[in-house]
Amino acid sequence: MNYDRGSGIILHPTSLPGLYGIGDIGPQAHQWVNFLAQSGCTLWQVLPLGPTGYGDSPYQCFSAFAGNPYLVSPEALLEDDLLQADDLGDMPEFPEDQVDFGAVIPWKLGLLDRAYTRFQQSADQELHQEFDAFQSAQADWLDDFAIFMALKEAHGGGSWVNWSPTLRKRNPQALEKARRQYAEAIRRQKFRQFLFFRQWNSLRRHANELGVRIIGDIPIFVAHDSADVWAHPELFYLFDNGNPMLVAGVPPDYYSETGQLWGNPLYRWDVHTASGYAWWLDRIRGVLSQVDIVRIDHFRGFAGYWEVKGRAKTAKNGHWVPAPGMDLFNTIQSTLGELPIIAEDLGVITPDVVELRDHFGLPGMKVIQFGFTFGPLDPFLPHNHVKNCVAYTGTHDSDTARGWYDRVSEQEKDFFRRYLARDGHDAAWDMIRAVWMSVADIAIAPMQDFLGLGNEARMNYPGNPSGNWNWRMPAMALNTTLLNRLKEINYLYARMRLEPPKYMPGSGTIA
Repeated sequence: MNYDRGSGIILHPTSLPGLYGIGDIGPQAHQWVNFLAQSGCTLWQVLPLGPTGYGDSPYQCFSAFAGNPYLVSPEALLEDDLLQADDLGDMPEFPEDQVDFGAVIPWKLGLLDRAYTRFQQSADQELHQEFDAFQSAQADWLDDFAIFMALKEAHGGGSWVNWSPTLRKRNPQALEKARRQYAEAIRRQKFRQFLFFRQWNSLRRHANELGVRIIGDIPIFVAHDSADVWAHPELFYLFDNGNPMLVAGVPPDYYSETGQLWGNPLYRWDVHTASGYAWWLDRIRGVLSQVDIVRIDHFRGFAGYWEVKGRAKTAKNGHWVPAPGMDLFNTIQSTLGELPIIAEDLGVITPDVVELRDHFGLPGMKVIQFGFTFGPLDPFLPHNHVKNCVAYTGTHDSDTARGWYDRVSEQEKDFFRRYLARDGHDAAWDMIRAVWMSVADIAIAPMQDFLGLGNEARMNYPGNPSGNWNWRMPAMALNTTLLNRLKEINYLYARMRLEPPKYMPGSGTIA
Protein backbone atom coordinates (compact mmCIF):
# COMPACT_ATOMS: atom_id res chain seq x y z
CA MET A 1 0.00 0.00 0.00
CA ASN A 2 1.29 3.47 -0.87
CA TYR A 3 1.45 6.09 1.88
CA ASP A 4 1.55 9.84 1.47
CA ARG A 5 4.62 11.53 2.87
CA GLY A 6 3.70 12.40 6.42
CA SER A 7 4.68 12.45 10.06
CA GLY A 8 3.32 11.55 13.44
CA ILE A 9 3.85 11.10 17.15
CA ILE A 10 3.73 8.06 19.44
CA LEU A 11 1.65 8.83 22.50
CA HIS A 12 -0.50 6.21 24.19
CA PRO A 13 -3.79 7.61 25.58
CA THR A 14 -2.74 6.67 29.14
CA SER A 15 0.05 9.27 28.80
CA LEU A 16 -2.27 12.20 28.11
CA PRO A 17 -2.57 14.78 30.92
CA GLY A 18 -5.74 15.22 32.93
CA LEU A 19 -7.26 15.23 36.39
CA TYR A 20 -8.25 11.60 36.79
CA GLY A 21 -5.01 9.72 37.39
CA ILE A 22 -4.65 8.28 33.88
CA GLY A 23 -4.90 9.73 30.40
CA ASP A 24 -8.20 8.94 28.73
CA ILE A 25 -10.10 9.33 25.45
CA GLY A 26 -12.18 12.34 26.43
CA PRO A 27 -11.66 16.10 25.94
CA GLN A 28 -7.86 16.02 26.48
CA ALA A 29 -7.56 13.44 23.68
CA HIS A 30 -9.64 15.63 21.37
CA GLN A 31 -7.37 18.57 22.19
CA TRP A 32 -4.36 16.38 21.44
CA VAL A 33 -5.75 15.55 18.00
CA ASN A 34 -6.32 19.27 17.40
CA PHE A 35 -2.67 19.92 18.26
CA LEU A 36 -1.49 17.25 15.83
CA ALA A 37 -3.57 18.67 13.00
CA GLN A 38 -2.46 22.26 13.69
CA SER A 39 1.20 21.18 13.65
CA GLY A 40 0.89 19.51 10.25
CA CYS A 41 1.21 15.96 11.64
CA THR A 42 -1.11 13.49 9.94
CA LEU A 43 -0.53 10.43 12.11
CA TRP A 44 -1.06 9.46 15.75
CA GLN A 45 0.47 6.16 16.83
CA VAL A 46 -0.92 4.39 19.90
CA LEU A 47 -0.08 1.15 21.67
CA PRO A 48 -2.63 -1.71 21.84
CA LEU A 49 -5.96 -0.43 23.19
CA GLY A 50 -7.08 -3.62 24.96
CA PRO A 51 -7.89 -4.16 28.65
CA THR A 52 -4.58 -4.52 30.44
CA GLY A 53 -3.83 -7.27 32.93
CA TYR A 54 -0.72 -8.33 34.84
CA GLY A 55 1.99 -5.66 34.86
CA ASP A 56 -0.37 -3.14 33.21
CA SER A 57 1.17 -3.93 29.82
CA PRO A 58 -0.92 -3.13 26.73
CA TYR A 59 0.87 -6.11 25.16
CA GLN A 60 -0.68 -8.52 27.70
CA CYS A 61 -4.41 -7.89 27.44
CA PHE A 62 -7.44 -9.86 28.59
CA SER A 63 -8.75 -9.73 25.01
CA ALA A 64 -7.48 -9.08 21.49
CA PHE A 65 -10.85 -7.52 20.62
CA ALA A 66 -11.99 -5.54 23.69
CA GLY A 67 -11.15 -1.98 24.69
CA ASN A 68 -9.51 -0.76 27.87
CA PRO A 69 -12.19 0.55 30.30
CA TYR A 70 -9.55 2.52 32.22
CA LEU A 71 -9.42 4.85 29.18
CA VAL A 72 -13.09 5.83 29.48
CA SER A 73 -13.39 9.55 30.16
CA PRO A 74 -15.22 10.69 33.33
CA GLU A 75 -15.81 14.10 31.70
CA ALA A 76 -17.60 12.46 28.78
CA LEU A 77 -19.72 10.45 31.25
CA LEU A 78 -20.68 13.70 32.97
CA GLU A 79 -21.73 15.14 29.60
CA ASP A 80 -23.88 12.05 28.94
CA ASP A 81 -25.49 12.40 32.38
CA LEU A 82 -24.12 8.98 33.36
CA LEU A 83 -22.20 10.58 36.22
CA GLN A 84 -22.84 13.62 38.38
CA ALA A 85 -20.23 15.90 39.88
CA ASP A 86 -20.54 14.41 43.36
CA ASP A 87 -19.61 10.99 41.91
CA LEU A 88 -16.07 12.36 41.58
CA GLY A 89 -15.90 13.56 45.18
CA ASP A 90 -13.92 10.55 46.42
CA MET A 91 -11.15 10.92 43.82
CA PRO A 92 -7.73 10.16 45.34
CA GLU A 93 -4.89 12.66 45.03
CA PHE A 94 -3.22 11.18 41.94
CA PRO A 95 0.31 12.11 40.83
CA GLU A 96 0.39 14.28 37.70
CA ASP A 97 3.55 12.88 36.09
CA GLN A 98 2.78 9.16 36.12
CA VAL A 99 -0.05 6.66 36.32
CA ASP A 100 -0.44 5.00 39.71
CA PHE A 101 -2.29 1.94 38.38
CA GLY A 102 -2.80 0.52 41.87
CA ALA A 103 -4.84 3.58 42.86
CA VAL A 104 -6.41 4.38 39.49
CA ILE A 105 -7.90 0.99 38.65
CA PRO A 106 -10.25 0.46 41.62
CA TRP A 107 -11.37 4.10 41.60
CA LYS A 108 -12.02 4.11 37.84
CA LEU A 109 -13.94 0.83 37.94
CA GLY A 110 -16.03 2.23 40.79
CA LEU A 111 -16.92 5.21 38.59
CA LEU A 112 -17.92 2.92 35.74
CA ASP A 113 -20.13 0.92 38.10
CA ARG A 114 -21.87 4.13 39.16
CA ALA A 115 -22.33 5.03 35.51
CA TYR A 116 -23.86 1.60 34.90
CA THR A 117 -26.28 2.02 37.80
CA ARG A 118 -27.34 5.43 36.48
CA PHE A 119 -27.73 3.98 33.00
CA GLN A 120 -30.00 1.25 34.35
CA GLN A 121 -32.18 3.93 35.90
CA SER A 122 -32.03 6.25 32.86
CA ALA A 123 -35.04 6.92 30.68
CA ASP A 124 -32.80 7.84 27.71
CA GLN A 125 -34.20 5.37 25.19
CA GLU A 126 -31.73 6.37 22.49
CA LEU A 127 -28.80 5.41 24.72
CA HIS A 128 -30.43 2.09 25.62
CA GLN A 129 -31.01 1.39 21.94
CA GLU A 130 -27.35 2.18 21.19
CA PHE A 131 -26.26 -0.28 23.87
CA ASP A 132 -28.56 -2.99 22.51
CA ALA A 133 -27.24 -2.44 18.98
CA PHE A 134 -23.65 -2.59 20.25
CA GLN A 135 -24.24 -5.90 22.02
CA SER A 136 -25.77 -7.39 18.90
CA ALA A 137 -23.08 -6.12 16.52
CA GLN A 138 -20.16 -7.26 18.72
CA ALA A 139 -21.63 -10.52 20.04
CA ASP A 140 -19.01 -12.73 18.32
CA TRP A 141 -16.33 -11.64 20.79
CA LEU A 142 -18.27 -9.67 23.40
CA ASP A 143 -20.27 -12.58 24.85
CA ASP A 144 -17.16 -14.66 25.58
CA PHE A 145 -15.23 -11.66 26.87
CA ALA A 146 -17.98 -10.50 29.23
CA ILE A 147 -18.51 -13.88 30.88
CA PHE A 148 -14.72 -14.38 31.07
CA MET A 149 -14.30 -11.08 32.93
CA ALA A 150 -17.32 -11.75 35.16
CA LEU A 151 -15.88 -15.15 36.11
CA LYS A 152 -12.44 -13.61 36.75
CA GLU A 153 -14.11 -11.10 39.05
CA ALA A 154 -15.96 -13.90 40.85
CA HIS A 155 -12.66 -15.75 41.31
CA GLY A 156 -10.82 -12.76 42.79
CA GLY A 157 -9.04 -11.96 39.52
CA GLY A 158 -7.38 -15.38 39.34
CA SER A 159 -6.31 -16.98 36.08
CA TRP A 160 -8.87 -19.15 34.28
CA VAL A 161 -6.61 -22.21 34.64
CA ASN A 162 -7.44 -22.17 38.37
CA TRP A 163 -11.20 -22.22 37.88
CA SER A 164 -13.22 -25.39 38.34
CA PRO A 165 -12.63 -27.96 35.55
CA THR A 166 -16.13 -27.47 34.17
CA LEU A 167 -15.67 -23.71 33.78
CA ARG A 168 -12.06 -24.04 32.66
CA LYS A 169 -13.14 -26.41 29.89
CA ARG A 170 -16.29 -24.43 29.05
CA ASN A 171 -18.77 -27.17 29.85
CA PRO A 172 -22.08 -25.98 28.28
CA GLN A 173 -24.14 -26.66 31.41
CA ALA A 174 -21.61 -24.91 33.63
CA LEU A 175 -21.51 -21.90 31.31
CA GLU A 176 -25.28 -21.64 31.19
CA LYS A 177 -25.44 -21.73 34.98
CA ALA A 178 -22.74 -19.04 35.17
CA ARG A 179 -24.65 -16.84 32.70
CA ARG A 180 -27.66 -16.94 34.99
CA GLN A 181 -25.68 -16.57 38.22
CA TYR A 182 -23.54 -13.66 36.98
CA ALA A 183 -26.03 -12.06 34.57
CA GLU A 184 -25.67 -8.59 36.09
CA ALA A 185 -21.85 -8.74 36.17
CA ILE A 186 -21.81 -9.88 32.54
CA ARG A 187 -24.06 -7.02 31.47
CA ARG A 188 -21.89 -4.58 33.42
CA GLN A 189 -18.80 -5.78 31.52
CA LYS A 190 -20.60 -5.30 28.22
CA PHE A 191 -21.59 -1.79 29.28
CA ARG A 192 -17.95 -0.90 30.00
CA GLN A 193 -17.08 -1.97 26.47
CA PHE A 194 -19.98 0.05 25.08
CA LEU A 195 -18.66 3.16 26.81
CA PHE A 196 -15.12 2.60 25.54
CA PHE A 197 -16.10 2.09 21.92
CA ARG A 198 -18.63 4.92 21.99
CA GLN A 199 -15.97 7.37 23.18
CA TRP A 200 -13.17 5.92 21.03
CA ASN A 201 -15.28 6.04 17.85
CA SER A 202 -16.09 9.68 18.57
CA LEU A 203 -12.38 10.46 18.99
CA ARG A 204 -11.40 8.61 15.83
CA ARG A 205 -14.07 10.42 13.80
CA HIS A 206 -12.75 13.74 15.12
CA ALA A 207 -9.18 12.78 14.15
CA ASN A 208 -10.17 11.66 10.67
CA GLU A 209 -12.18 14.84 10.07
CA LEU A 210 -9.00 16.81 10.78
CA GLY A 211 -6.92 14.65 8.44
CA VAL A 212 -5.22 12.69 11.23
CA ARG A 213 -5.05 8.91 10.86
CA ILE A 214 -4.48 6.62 13.83
CA ILE A 215 -1.84 3.89 13.77
CA GLY A 216 -2.85 1.03 16.03
CA ASP A 217 -0.85 -1.95 17.22
CA ILE A 218 -1.44 -5.71 17.05
CA PRO A 219 0.83 -7.82 19.25
CA ILE A 220 1.42 -11.02 17.28
CA PHE A 221 0.71 -13.15 20.37
CA VAL A 222 -2.09 -12.92 22.93
CA ALA A 223 -1.92 -13.23 26.71
CA HIS A 224 -2.43 -16.68 28.20
CA ASP A 225 -4.87 -15.29 30.76
CA SER A 226 -7.26 -13.95 28.15
CA ALA A 227 -10.73 -14.55 26.81
CA ASP A 228 -9.12 -15.48 23.49
CA VAL A 229 -7.23 -18.49 24.89
CA TRP A 230 -10.03 -19.55 27.25
CA ALA A 231 -12.68 -19.39 24.51
CA HIS A 232 -10.51 -20.96 21.77
CA PRO A 233 -8.08 -23.38 23.45
CA GLU A 234 -7.87 -25.47 20.27
CA LEU A 235 -5.94 -22.62 18.60
CA PHE A 236 -3.04 -22.80 21.09
CA TYR A 237 -0.53 -25.31 22.43
CA LEU A 238 -1.97 -26.07 25.86
CA PHE A 239 -1.84 -28.94 28.32
CA ASP A 240 -5.12 -30.52 29.40
CA ASN A 241 -5.11 -28.35 32.55
CA GLY A 242 -4.94 -25.19 30.40
CA ASN A 243 -1.32 -24.29 31.09
CA PRO A 244 0.80 -23.46 28.03
CA MET A 245 2.80 -26.33 26.57
CA LEU A 246 4.94 -24.01 24.42
CA VAL A 247 5.45 -20.28 24.84
CA ALA A 248 6.76 -17.31 22.88
CA GLY A 249 9.86 -15.23 23.38
CA VAL A 250 12.95 -14.01 21.61
CA PRO A 251 16.55 -15.24 21.83
CA PRO A 252 19.34 -13.26 23.51
CA ASP A 253 19.56 -9.85 21.85
CA TYR A 254 20.27 -6.14 22.29
CA TYR A 255 17.86 -5.98 25.22
CA SER A 256 18.68 -9.15 27.20
CA GLU A 257 21.55 -11.66 27.49
CA THR A 258 19.12 -14.50 28.24
CA GLY A 259 16.50 -13.44 25.71
CA GLN A 260 12.97 -12.39 26.58
CA LEU A 261 10.54 -15.00 27.88
CA TRP A 262 7.14 -13.54 27.07
CA GLY A 263 5.12 -16.54 28.21
CA ASN A 264 2.37 -16.15 25.60
CA PRO A 265 1.04 -19.52 24.40
CA LEU A 266 2.07 -20.36 20.84
CA TYR A 267 -0.41 -20.84 18.05
CA ARG A 268 -1.30 -24.21 16.61
CA TRP A 269 -0.85 -22.98 13.09
CA ASP A 270 -2.16 -26.25 11.65
CA VAL A 271 -5.55 -25.56 13.25
CA HIS A 272 -5.56 -21.92 12.10
CA THR A 273 -4.72 -23.02 8.56
CA ALA A 274 -7.48 -25.64 8.53
CA SER A 275 -10.03 -22.96 9.54
CA GLY A 276 -8.94 -20.62 6.75
CA TYR A 277 -7.39 -18.36 9.41
CA ALA A 278 -10.89 -17.37 10.57
CA TRP A 279 -9.71 -16.10 13.97
CA TRP A 280 -6.98 -13.96 12.38
CA LEU A 281 -9.39 -12.51 9.84
CA ASP A 282 -11.73 -11.54 12.68
CA ARG A 283 -8.82 -10.01 14.57
CA ILE A 284 -7.66 -7.89 11.63
CA ARG A 285 -11.24 -6.75 10.97
CA GLY A 286 -11.58 -5.88 14.66
CA VAL A 287 -8.52 -3.69 14.89
CA LEU A 288 -9.30 -1.97 11.57
CA SER A 289 -12.68 -1.01 13.02
CA GLN A 290 -10.72 0.93 15.67
CA VAL A 291 -7.76 2.42 13.76
CA ASP A 292 -6.69 3.41 10.25
CA ILE A 293 -3.27 1.74 9.97
CA VAL A 294 -2.03 -1.35 11.81
CA ARG A 295 1.49 -1.88 13.11
CA ILE A 296 2.07 -5.61 13.64
CA ASP A 297 4.40 -6.11 16.58
CA HIS A 298 7.03 -8.87 16.16
CA PHE A 299 6.21 -9.30 12.46
CA ARG A 300 9.13 -11.68 12.10
CA GLY A 301 7.11 -14.28 14.03
CA PHE A 302 4.98 -14.81 10.91
CA ALA A 303 8.04 -16.13 9.08
CA GLY A 304 9.56 -17.98 12.03
CA TYR A 305 9.10 -17.77 15.80
CA TRP A 306 11.19 -18.60 18.85
CA GLU A 307 9.64 -21.62 20.58
CA VAL A 308 10.33 -22.22 24.28
CA LYS A 309 9.09 -24.99 26.55
CA GLY A 310 6.24 -23.81 28.77
CA ARG A 311 8.13 -24.55 32.00
CA ALA A 312 11.38 -22.82 30.96
CA LYS A 313 12.80 -20.12 33.23
CA THR A 314 14.44 -18.10 30.42
CA ALA A 315 14.17 -17.92 26.64
CA LYS A 316 17.80 -18.88 26.12
CA ASN A 317 17.27 -22.51 25.12
CA GLY A 318 14.46 -22.09 22.61
CA HIS A 319 14.64 -22.73 18.88
CA TRP A 320 13.26 -21.25 15.66
CA VAL A 321 10.14 -22.78 14.08
CA PRO A 322 8.77 -21.77 10.66
CA ALA A 323 5.33 -20.11 10.46
CA PRO A 324 2.87 -19.92 7.54
CA GLY A 325 3.08 -16.16 7.11
CA MET A 326 2.96 -16.22 3.31
CA ASP A 327 -0.25 -18.27 3.29
CA LEU A 328 -1.79 -16.21 6.11
CA PHE A 329 -1.18 -12.85 4.42
CA ASN A 330 -2.32 -14.19 1.05
CA THR A 331 -5.57 -15.18 2.77
CA ILE A 332 -5.89 -11.79 4.49
CA GLN A 333 -5.26 -9.95 1.25
CA SER A 334 -7.61 -12.08 -0.86
CA THR A 335 -10.37 -11.82 1.78
CA LEU A 336 -10.03 -8.25 3.04
CA GLY A 337 -8.12 -6.55 0.22
CA GLU A 338 -4.92 -4.52 0.37
CA LEU A 339 -4.37 -3.57 3.97
CA PRO A 340 -2.66 -0.62 5.68
CA ILE A 341 -0.07 -2.62 7.65
CA ILE A 342 3.34 -1.61 9.05
CA ALA A 343 5.69 -4.51 9.76
CA GLU A 344 7.69 -4.21 12.99
CA ASP A 345 10.79 -5.90 11.58
CA LEU A 346 13.30 -5.18 14.34
CA GLY A 347 15.49 -7.74 16.08
CA VAL A 348 16.87 -10.91 14.47
CA ILE A 349 15.79 -10.48 10.85
CA THR A 350 16.50 -13.34 8.43
CA PRO A 351 15.97 -13.47 4.64
CA ASP A 352 12.57 -15.18 5.01
CA VAL A 353 11.29 -12.20 7.04
CA VAL A 354 12.48 -9.73 4.40
CA GLU A 355 10.90 -11.87 1.66
CA LEU A 356 7.56 -11.96 3.50
CA ARG A 357 7.57 -8.21 4.16
CA ASP A 358 8.57 -7.26 0.62
CA HIS A 359 6.29 -9.75 -1.11
CA PHE A 360 3.31 -7.86 0.26
CA GLY A 361 4.95 -4.44 -0.06
CA LEU A 362 4.73 -3.74 3.67
CA PRO A 363 6.81 -0.87 5.07
CA GLY A 364 9.30 -1.89 7.74
CA MET A 365 10.74 0.20 10.57
CA LYS A 366 14.03 2.13 10.72
CA VAL A 367 15.01 3.35 14.19
CA ILE A 368 17.78 5.92 13.89
CA GLN A 369 19.19 5.47 17.39
CA PHE A 370 20.13 1.88 16.42
CA GLY A 371 22.29 3.21 13.57
CA PHE A 372 25.38 4.72 15.19
CA THR A 373 27.32 1.58 16.18
CA PHE A 374 28.64 0.06 12.94
CA GLY A 375 29.37 3.00 10.65
CA PRO A 376 27.98 4.55 7.46
CA LEU A 377 26.58 1.34 5.96
CA ASP A 378 24.15 0.76 8.82
CA PRO A 379 20.64 0.40 7.35
CA PHE A 380 19.11 2.42 10.19
CA LEU A 381 20.91 5.61 9.13
CA PRO A 382 18.69 7.97 7.12
CA HIS A 383 20.85 8.01 3.97
CA ASN A 384 20.27 4.24 3.70
CA HIS A 385 16.48 4.40 4.10
CA VAL A 386 14.07 3.39 1.37
CA LYS A 387 10.87 5.25 0.53
CA ASN A 388 8.56 2.44 1.66
CA CYS A 389 9.47 2.43 5.34
CA VAL A 390 8.61 4.19 8.59
CA ALA A 391 11.53 6.09 10.13
CA TYR A 392 11.57 6.49 13.91
CA THR A 393 13.79 8.23 16.44
CA GLY A 394 12.85 5.48 18.92
CA THR A 395 9.95 3.32 20.07
CA HIS A 396 8.09 2.61 23.30
CA ASP A 397 10.63 -0.18 23.96
CA SER A 398 13.80 1.85 23.45
CA ASP A 399 15.65 4.68 25.17
CA THR A 400 14.37 8.16 24.63
CA ALA A 401 16.61 10.02 22.19
CA ARG A 402 18.24 12.05 24.96
CA GLY A 403 18.42 8.98 27.17
CA TRP A 404 20.22 7.14 24.38
CA TYR A 405 22.76 9.94 23.94
CA ASP A 406 23.41 10.12 27.68
CA ARG A 407 23.90 6.34 27.91
CA VAL A 408 25.99 5.27 24.90
CA SER A 409 29.76 5.10 24.53
CA GLU A 410 31.87 8.07 23.54
CA GLN A 411 32.58 6.33 20.24
CA GLU A 412 28.87 6.27 19.36
CA LYS A 413 28.44 9.87 20.53
CA ASP A 414 31.34 10.90 18.30
CA PHE A 415 29.87 9.22 15.22
CA PHE A 416 26.45 10.74 16.02
CA ARG A 417 27.95 14.24 16.18
CA ARG A 418 29.98 13.77 12.98
CA TYR A 419 27.09 12.22 11.07
CA LEU A 420 24.57 14.93 11.99
CA ALA A 421 27.10 17.79 12.15
CA ARG A 422 25.77 18.75 15.56
CA ASP A 423 27.38 19.11 18.98
CA GLY A 424 24.86 16.84 20.75
CA HIS A 425 23.48 19.44 23.17
CA ASP A 426 19.98 18.92 21.69
CA ALA A 427 20.30 15.27 20.67
CA ALA A 428 16.57 14.58 20.59
CA TRP A 429 15.77 17.29 18.06
CA ASP A 430 18.93 16.42 16.10
CA MET A 431 17.48 12.92 15.68
CA ILE A 432 14.00 14.24 14.88
CA ARG A 433 15.35 16.50 12.16
CA ALA A 434 17.38 13.65 10.62
CA VAL A 435 14.38 11.32 10.60
CA TRP A 436 12.06 13.99 9.18
CA MET A 437 14.43 14.70 6.27
CA SER A 438 14.66 10.98 5.43
CA VAL A 439 13.21 9.73 2.16
CA ALA A 440 10.95 7.45 4.25
CA ASP A 441 7.26 7.97 3.51
CA ILE A 442 6.46 8.22 7.21
CA ALA A 443 8.50 9.80 10.04
CA ILE A 444 7.51 9.24 13.67
CA ALA A 445 8.94 10.03 17.10
CA PRO A 446 7.70 9.41 20.65
CA MET A 447 6.34 12.49 22.40
CA GLN A 448 9.16 12.20 24.95
CA ASP A 449 11.66 13.12 22.20
CA PHE A 450 9.81 16.28 21.20
CA LEU A 451 10.01 17.30 24.86
CA GLY A 452 13.73 16.42 25.08
CA LEU A 453 13.23 14.07 28.03
CA GLY A 454 15.69 11.48 29.31
CA ASN A 455 15.14 7.86 30.27
CA GLU A 456 13.22 8.90 33.37
CA ALA A 457 10.35 9.30 30.86
CA ARG A 458 10.92 5.99 29.08
CA MET A 459 7.70 4.03 28.50
CA ASN A 460 9.00 0.45 28.78
CA TYR A 461 12.12 -1.51 29.70
CA PRO A 462 11.68 -4.93 28.03
CA GLY A 463 12.22 -7.69 30.56
CA ASN A 464 11.31 -5.54 33.56
CA PRO A 465 8.16 -7.05 35.12
CA SER A 466 6.99 -3.81 36.75
CA GLY A 467 7.44 -0.05 36.72
CA ASN A 468 6.58 0.36 33.03
CA TRP A 469 3.82 2.06 31.02
CA ASN A 470 3.21 4.84 33.58
CA TRP A 471 4.72 7.99 31.97
CA ARG A 472 2.37 10.96 31.53
CA MET A 473 2.91 14.06 29.47
CA PRO A 474 3.11 17.36 31.40
CA ALA A 475 -0.07 19.41 31.21
CA MET A 476 1.75 22.42 29.71
CA ALA A 477 3.59 20.43 27.02
CA LEU A 478 1.28 21.36 24.15
CA ASN A 479 2.33 24.97 23.90
CA THR A 480 2.77 27.41 21.03
CA THR A 481 6.55 27.01 21.00
CA LEU A 482 6.36 23.27 20.40
CA LEU A 483 3.51 23.68 17.90
CA ASN A 484 5.53 26.13 15.79
CA ARG A 485 8.66 24.01 15.96
CA LEU A 486 6.74 20.96 14.78
CA LYS A 487 5.01 22.92 12.04
CA GLU A 488 8.37 24.19 10.82
CA ILE A 489 9.98 20.77 10.37
CA ASN A 490 6.81 19.40 8.79
CA TYR A 491 6.96 22.28 6.31
CA LEU A 492 10.70 22.10 5.65
CA TYR A 493 10.67 18.39 4.88
CA ALA A 494 7.32 18.35 3.03
CA ARG A 495 5.54 16.23 5.63
CA MET A 496 2.43 18.38 5.53
CA ARG A 497 0.03 19.15 2.70
CA LEU A 498 1.70 21.71 0.44
CA GLU A 499 0.67 23.37 -2.81
CA PRO A 500 3.14 22.54 -5.60
CA PRO A 501 5.18 25.54 -6.84
CA LYS A 502 3.86 27.32 -9.90
CA TYR A 503 7.40 27.67 -11.25
CA MET A 504 9.72 24.68 -11.31
CA PRO A 505 13.32 25.91 -10.73
CA GLY A 506 15.70 24.90 -13.48
CA SER A 507 12.97 23.78 -15.89
CA GLY A 508 12.25 27.14 -17.51
CA THR A 509 8.54 26.31 -17.52
CA ILE A 510 5.49 27.03 -15.50
CA ALA A 511 4.23 23.87 -13.71
